[in-house]
Amino acid sequence: MKELFALNKYFYRYKWHLLGGIFFVLLSCVFAIIPAQIVRYAFDLIANTIKMNDLFEGTAGQKQVMITFRNVVLLYGGIILLMAFIRGVFLFLQRQTIIVMSRLIEYDLKNDIYVHYQKLPLAFYRKNNTGDLMNRISEDVSQVRMYLGPAIMYTINMIGTAVLVISYMLTINVRLTLFALLPLPILSLSIYYVNNLINKRSILIQKSLSQMTTFVQEAFSGIRVLKAYNRENDFSKEFEGETKEYFDKSVDLVRVNSLFLPLIVGLIGLSTILTVYIGGIEVMKGTITTGNIAEFVIYVNLLTWPVASLGWVTSLTQRAAASQERINEFLNTKSEILSLKNKTTSINGEVTFENVTLVYPDSGIKALDNISFEIREGQTLAILGTTGSGKSTIANLICRMYDVTSGKILIDHTNIKDYEIQYLRSNVGYVPQEVFLFSDSIRNNIAFGFNENDFEENQIKEAARDADLLENIERFPEGFETMLGERGITLSGGQKQRVSIARAIIRNPKIMILDDSLSAVDTKTENAILQNMKRIMKNRTSIIISHRVSSAKLADYIIFLDEGKITEQGTHQELLKLGGLYTELYEKQLHEEVS
Repeated sequence: MKELFALNKYFYRYKWHLLGGIFFVLLSCVFAIIPAQIVRYAFDLIANTIKMNDLFEGTAGQKQVMITFRNVVLLYGGIILLMAFIRGVFLFLQRQTIIVMSRLIEYDLKNDIYVHYQKLPLAFYRKNNTGDLMNRISEDVSQVRMYLGPAIMYTINMIGTAVLVISYMLTINVRLTLFALLPLPILSLSIYYVNNLINKRSILIQKSLSQMTTFVQEAFSGIRVLKAYNRENDFSKEFEGETKEYFDKSVDLVRVNSLFLPLIVGLIGLSTILTVYIGGIEVMKGTITTGNIAEFVIYVNLLTWPVASLGWVTSLTQRAAASQERINEFLNTKSEILSLKNKTTSINGEVTFENVTLVYPDSGIKALDNISFEIREGQTLAILGTTGSGKSTIANLICRMYDVTSGKILIDHTNIKDYEIQYLRSNVGYVPQEVFLFSDSIRNNIAFGFNENDFEENQIKEAARDADLLENIERFPEGFETMLGERGITLSGGQKQRVSIARAIIRNPKIMILDDSLSAVDTKTENAILQNMKRIMKNRTSIIISHRVSSAKLADYIIFLDEGKITEQGTHQELLKLGGLYTELYEKQLHEEVS
């Protein structure tokens, strides 16, 4: 239960819902037991009326006895209906308080988890897969909500009903009470056992369903490869195996579920038999009336669901505790990317790396080793290098996706850690190597970095023109309102990269980072974009990360990385004179273009 203590702040937030719910549950319990007492009076009235009818048989008083009997029975029936109606009102109100409270907490909890997810560093997402993150914010929160709503409501109902009913039963006849209640603990334990079996099988079904969903998602995401390699039949057979496993587990669950209702009905029947049998003996002794037997039968039925729910509630609580533990694990994960001074002073764009080393915290791989360079305000730096040499890592460090292991990064002679994180990132236009577009319009993808009223429509068109994308967009029937498929699948690779470039350009950032953002476009389009970029990058600090020398020629200064170290640096002409790795790459690419 200690894991569930994390929910106490939400209970306090919605304390009036909880207190109101408890009040309405207890009132519904009171109005549930009153009809049983009316039934007792009615049964006793019938017995007394039979005696009175025999006594006044053949006299004028016999008719009056029957009229009185009829009126009293109608009165009792009306009272029972009234009590049922009032109880129904309180049952409605208890759901409008406790169940609504659970939904409100579910809403808050999901939002809190989502907000916390966004605060966590990139290293967190490298360690945890997306499916697990989604499962904790959906399935785990749903399990917790079952505890917050139904489990709490039925626990209060169980306690309230048990205290009121059993106390009243004991005042009538202790012996009959003990026999009537004898099967109920067995019922509760049996249901607890059956529920555990159901839960175990349900978890297996969920895992099987997750595997099946993942299989289908991968198959449809890679449908082009699947068709190209003619693997449709093979995948169909594999999917048939996945669905067979899901079917078998579902049938196992159905078998266990089939025990549930017969178990309840059987033990309730046993309790009723004991009540009637022992009650009959007590009636013959004269300690109770026949009306008490009818009253006890109703009480037994009133206690059946609360007692039966004990096992179910226990199971819900266990599952909620397990889910909350998983949720707490992530909520207790703190981001190490914090601002030291929350500075928001104007950024001009001078960037300095001083002996920077980075070891990725999740993998232990050393990405950069004692890197030092300086970019003055308005200058352009090109970073080239072999695959895995640490080029993209530099971009991540400037955006503060990671913090350096040693050394420091300065922007305008101020430690990057001193800037308020959102403010820093708002001054950086970053075009990542792996382009991600949302399932939205082209317009909204380009304007992604702005709120709705922070830009003008002509800015979107201008950014698209600078990214050499305007002509492509105007060919679409819907233009800028063209809806993109999942991850921008509607567009070609080059078009997606250019949308990503336009997204960065429109923000008019102080620092522009292009991380191999022209790899998917042809040489002609690259040249067109680069010509536009000359104007865009003027008086703006720019970093071009590329594997193409043609992109690097725009830069005022070039560094060449190999295994996380700077092996060569200088201008384009200076590096050509060195005759090293840069020259080798230049000549190779020049030869490919001529070919």
